[in-house]
Amino acid sequence: MRDLVQKPGLSILEFANLKVLKGLFQLDLLTPFSKFVRKYFSHPHLIQLLEFPVLFLGARPSEIPALYSLMNYADMQLGTWYPNGGMHQIILAMKKLAIELGVEIRTGEEIKRFEMHDHSIQTAFTQSRRYEYDEIVAACDYQHLEQNLLDKKYRKYSSQYWDKRTLAPSCLIFYVGLNKKIQGLLHHNLFFDTDFGIHAEEIYTSPKWPENPLFYVSAPGKTDSSCAPQGCENLFILIPVAPGLKENPEIQEHYFNMVIKRIEERTGEAIRQHIILRRDYAYSNFVSDYHSFKGNAYGLANTLNQTAILKPKMQSNKVKNLTYTGQLTVPGPGVPPSLISGKIAAGLIHKKNQSHA
Repeated sequence: MRDLVQKPGLSILEFANLKVLKGLFQLDLLTPFSKFVRKYFSHPHLIQLLEFPVLFLGARPSEIPALYSLMNYADMQLGTWYPNGGMHQIILAMKKLAIELGVEIRTGEEIKRFEMHDHSIQTAFTQSRRYEYDEIVAACDYQHLEQNLLDKKYRKYSSQYWDKRTLAPSCLIFYVGLNKKIQGLLHHNLFFDTDFGIHAEEIYTSPKWPENPLFYVSAPGKTDSSCAPQGCENLFILIPVAPGLKENPEIQEHYFNMVIKRIEERTGEAIRQHIILRRDYAYSNFVSDYHSFKGNAYGLANTLNQTAILKPKMQSNKVKNLTYTGQLTVPGPGVPPSLISGKIAAGLIHKKNQSHA
């Protein structure tokens, strides 16, 4: 796995290595995930548990390479890791290290346009400032930067290319604060009380708002007491949905009532009358906050024809000092892959600068 995910995906020659090629065959790259799971398991509940994570990768289990069984291995064998204080602590730790290394961090300044010189980005303009650049690492939405901030002659991909990409899901999220503890939940909870196959079809085959979706609930207070005031509970509820589905208040209310009712039924606890905080997050938020392409939450689907060298390239062949990173390029979506993507991008720039020295 270390050999595979550290590749920048620029050329097929990166895989011209006996160890890497052997690893690809060991990971059943050409076997569908659904077939691979059924090779070892027959009980429908176990199959659902193993196939559910694939729902977020952008296709049904029958269309995802068995390579992604590595996700199951990580969950079950390596365990789920959680930083006390919440996932934001990872960001704070990176910020602390960056500042110690002399990095100046500026937030709340969105890049509005670039000024080019000799096929390089020379200047970037925000609403009120201008910045000069030697190198740019673009960790924002790949499609947004390329299609909206670069002139057409500097784009590697066309709008048609992006429209033909298969995207991973978006999601409808509810952040809920309760003035009581819920005993019937763990830190991580998956609700499999409806049909997995139907929900998968409503995301990928016939995209529409699901009738009875599966969903995920996190109650981080079970692990971390700092997540909520004493005697209270902090819930994160996520429903995976097809990308591009625009929400409205009626849709949000419908699904909120549905999931709260199902949580109450499964846990045997009253929840609704104990809600003291609620925040919804959906398609329009992903677009407005992140310029997320079609409101996706998880980048490109990890289908075989969108894996490794077949993902959008990290380095632009039209702009000399532009390197992309993040969930729309290699190795893919998720916190660990996105962090690895940043490491790969840094390595590419370092290698380029060394060759020019």
